[in-house]
Amino acid sequence: MQKDIVTKSLIEELAACLIVRLLKIPVVPDNIEWLNTEQHRVEDRRADMVVRIHSGEQNVPSLLHLEIQNNNHPQMPLRMLRYYTDIRLRWAEEPLRQYLIYTGKAPLNMPAGIAAFNYHYELIDMRTIDCALLLGEDTPDALVLAILCDFKGRSARDIVGYIIRRLYQLTCERGDIFRRYLHMLELLSENRDLQETVKETEQMLTDFNIENLPSFQIAMEKGIEKGIEKGRELERMSFAKKLIGQLDDQHIGELLGLTPQEVARLH
Repeated sequence: MQKDIVTKSLIEELAACLIVRLLKIPVVPDNIEWLNTEQHRVEDRRADMVVRIHSGEQNVPSLLHLEIQNNNHPQMPLRMLRYYTDIRLRWAEEPLRQYLIYTGKAPLNMPAGIAAFNYHYELIDMRTIDCALLLGEDTPDALVLAILCDFKGRSARDIVGYIIRRLYQLTCERGDIFRRYLHMLELLSENRDLQETVKETEQMLTDFNIENLPSFQIAMEKGIEKGIEKGRELERMSFAKKLIGQLDDQHIGELLGLTPQEVARLH
């Protein structure tokens, strides 16, 4: 149960990326309004995520219900139907679309509705989505979500190494943000039994703190873009030297984005 809550909390932070990139709903992230769906019965029950979006030329509002599920629950269609009636009773005038996003390890075997009631919702299995779809978006949110997707036969070590390297490249100016996304990646990796692969790659970056590099600090103080890039490059090469003897040249190059010639010159 606790793991399920953690995953839902992480997905909530990445919801805008899910809506725009995965569900292909053309909406500006700033136009996503979170709605409180708590219902007081004998027990408290609320949908994971219900948002109001505004899309189209007329900027018409509509509702999206996103439910995150880590296991195959036999009563999930009934739960989705109950969420549907709760939401519709509260916001009866607005169109509603429901999505069940499955992030679990086991093969998906839940139905996408209840045939007897002619009730259906969209069912998305993250395990069947090509990770290249999200890797290609090249944003921190998309990169983190990509670890839940299908690697299509690609090496897990290579994919994880690429994700962490790109996260660093995209967020290195703010070490706190970089560490936050690494934490997200580590938690989500448990859904794919990749936590050891993530920790192994993350361990290589433990001492990789660009804020402590003098050249980077000077560049930040001056606010000169060229100096900032130089600071990044110097720290990247310094870290690469530390990895020599621990990893082969190919993996050092893949992790830090260096050419074989650049790695060879470090020996």
